[in-house]
Amino acid sequence: MLSRTADSLFWLSRYIERAENTARIIDAASRLATLPSGYGTSTNEWESALAATGCLAAFHDVYGEDPTAEAAVDFLAFSPQNPSSIKSCLETARFNARAVRTALTAEMWETINSAWLELKGYGPGELDLAQLADFLRFVKRTSLAFDGSAYRTMLRNDAYWFSRLGVFIERSDATARLLDVKYHVLLPPETLVGGGVDYFQWSAVLRAVSAQTSYHWVYRQSLKPWLVADLMILNTQMPRSLAACYESLTRNLDQIAQVYGRQGSSQRAARAIYTKLVGTDIDTIIAGGLHEFLSDFITENNRLGGLITEQYLL
Repeated sequence: MLSRTADSLFWLSRYIERAENTARIIDAASRLATLPSGYGTSTNEWESALAATGCLAAFHDVYGEDPTAEAAVDFLAFSPQNPSSIKSCLETARFNARAVRTALTAEMWETINSAWLELKGYGPGELDLAQLADFLRFVKRTSLAFDGSAYRTMLRNDAYWFSRLGVFIERSDATARLLDVKYHVLLPPETLVGGGVDYFQWSAVLRAVSAQTSYHWVYRQSLKPWLVADLMILNTQMPRSLAACYESLTRNLDQIAQVYGRQGSSQRAARAIYTKLVGTDIDTIIAGGLHEFLSDFITENNRLGGLITEQYLL
């Protein structure tokens, strides 16, 4: 496979996944913003949403003010000045899809092309709460349809494996950022941990990754921060957990190495991160600092993305 084809497949999947993750974060922030005034805190949920997507500094560069709901939604969903906005992600994904049209199945192309056309019906500053909810459902539905069509219709060859690498690199980054923002930023210092606000915020985090029901199936008890962290970091039953993402990354990189006849730095790095994840427990992580663990993970995940690029995509 040509490196530019692999690169387009990799980034096509990353941008589709990023659009979905951003939609989920906006949904979680909008839920947190509806807390009754009696539960109010000094924390700006929209600032936390921007931090979770890695867009806070870029937002301040553009707006130069504390985030309001309207400004944050416009920046995260529609702004052309934000290359990670939902609209920018879907437009860039379609550009990459056109570049590798023959490597995609008909169902995959129809999903991304129809989403791009439907996206034109939405615009900044035009969404009330009901319309925003409809827009976010549209984005999540697009990602699920694209991912499902890839899973059900693509040949299991290098095109499929490179697309999967993009999905899981992006998904693990989003999970780590969301969990880190909740633990380190979202809950104000003066708020009692374990109180109503804390419970509501952890519940919103689980809903953002469609894991609230899964949490109760696995742990069968009320929400506890360390158990939420265990589910989202170490539990391979949870498809968005860091461990599950790296199990898939390691497997897909090994498939590519087998077909191409040699392993390299990306395979070694992915295996090292996966080994670290399965070789620890949540008590050890929290004792060493959850924020520090997640910050190190985000750095290592970005490094793996760079190694994949150097090894295969240049």
